[in-house]
Amino acid sequence: MSSLRIALAQLNVTVGDLDGNRRLIEQAIRQAHAWLADLLVVPELAITGYPPEDLLLKPSFIEANAAALRRLIPLIPSGLVVLVGYVDRDLQGRLYNAAAVLTGGRQIATYRKQCLPNYGVFDEKRYFTAGTQSVVVKVAGWRVGVTICEDLWEEQPAQDLAEAGCHLMANLSASPYYAGKLPMRQRVFSHRAKAHHMAIAYCNLVGGQDELIFDGASLVLDARGRVRAQGRQFREDHLIVDVLPEWLGAAGNIRSRIAGKQRVRPLVAASQPPLFGHLEEVYEALVLGLRDYVRKNGFEKVVLGLSGGVDSALTACLAVDALGANQVVGVVMPSRYSSRATQADARALAKVLGIDYREISIEPAFRAYLSILRPIFKGCAPDTTEQNIQARIRGNLLMALSNKFGWLVLTTGNKSELATGYCTLYGDMAGGFAVIKDVPKTLVYQLAWWRNRSGREGRIPSRVLRRAPTAELAAHQIDQDTLPPYPMLDRLVHAYVEEDRSVREILRENRAPAHTVQHVVQMIDRSEYKRRQGAPGMKITPKAFGRDRRMPITNRYHQSQ
Repeated sequence: MSSLRIALAQLNVTVGDLDGNRRLIEQAIRQAHAWLADLLVVPELAITGYPPEDLLLKPSFIEANAAALRRLIPLIPSGLVVLVGYVDRDLQGRLYNAAAVLTGGRQIATYRKQCLPNYGVFDEKRYFTAGTQSVVVKVAGWRVGVTICEDLWEEQPAQDLAEAGCHLMANLSASPYYAGKLPMRQRVFSHRAKAHHMAIAYCNLVGGQDELIFDGASLVLDARGRVRAQGRQFREDHLIVDVLPEWLGAAGNIRSRIAGKQRVRPLVAASQPPLFGHLEEVYEALVLGLRDYVRKNGFEKVVLGLSGGVDSALTACLAVDALGANQVVGVVMPSRYSSRATQADARALAKVLGIDYREISIEPAFRAYLSILRPIFKGCAPDTTEQNIQARIRGNLLMALSNKFGWLVLTTGNKSELATGYCTLYGDMAGGFAVIKDVPKTLVYQLAWWRNRSGREGRIPSRVLRRAPTAELAAHQIDQDTLPPYPMLDRLVHAYVEEDRSVREILRENRAPAHTVQHVVQMIDRSEYKRRQGAPGMKITPKAFGRDRRMPITNRYHQSQ
């Protein structure tokens, strides 16, 4: 039994770009052939991009996806087996999340995904029918079982392949990222390999797709569950690995004595690049997601408001690192409540980052609004209404710049603010992409400090990181006038939103006053209508607002204990 050379092409495909995605797969085929690979694996639904959502309801899209696959088939030489993710349709019109098995100019088999995820960000049962049959392919004397994404997370597909005598499970995947998911994958896959005495080759998608980020980090494990090779995180990569018979241990020698044709080629050293630390990993995920959202949607430049606060500072840094300083425009929009210190810090940040910088005072517009509304507001004391007018003026100005120059507006609100509704609808929420929408405030600070230490060009002024957070929409205002301290608030948001804890459980597990917990829960519940109208943003936690958490706006169920 000779070694099996596999190529894992973790590609950055784009939903709906069938021709562009096909060209990426063609390039991967040429590279795998040049490396004398026996097996090439590309990600789940690589032809359509993932997730294609309601594009799958268009018959023309399904046919175009099949046509793209047909154009690939003649390109596959003998001696190379290629697994390509695409949408299959049967004679009854049912759709399947499928993998085509291609070799020697033919499609020799089709595997249909058996385990369809329907939780969190996934709703595959809306579109696909589950497959029922395993597919095992002989590749260079090895028995290779084909699976797709969720099949590897469930027990039964692996059990079926083990009973069929497979040496290696190949998995085409589009596994969305959140912080801490890679170690979880490794634990699950390691258990699966050891339990069924199979090597595993897992090829994951990479890139940003609307709210989702795919981190790559493809894996090859031996039958003892040890990681033998890994693709790069948050980058396209072509991982070439020689899987050796000894990786299977005694079970592999007993199960198969198939004589594969020995190919003369030097062994390829397995690659395991160092993994990012927690903060660098999250930062790189945000950079990738932002870059892909901007580029894949046809924008060149972005614009954002610079307040002198940490949220806009971190967003500006992410934009520069994703797109380059020459593609970022910062706008400072002072009002009567803006301090000299925050304005100086905003200007200093723009200068050190090297971005285009504009200044537009909102005071004339604010005075005009107050004058127009004075007769109607007569007898009413100033409150958050006047504060929100300022935020909406700023949002209006940024959208005007977007309309005039074609710049994408980046919003700068964080998860803590969006959770509690501490943000202004049509104001600071107005824009095209919410970069740090799923980043709690405490993590915003950690990422900002990390970036300052990372050696990247342009440091956030330390005064920004040490100043008490403030919206500066009223005199002497700080966030803590309205919200609990952010460390406490973020713990409560995590417990209620991400862990679905009841008020009683939160009180038992967190050191927080009962009235504070009740107040935070009420703010979260009452702010759903705001979040529903906000800009899309990237998911980096296990449960993000939006696709992950779909609460009704009209809702009379509110927890009191």
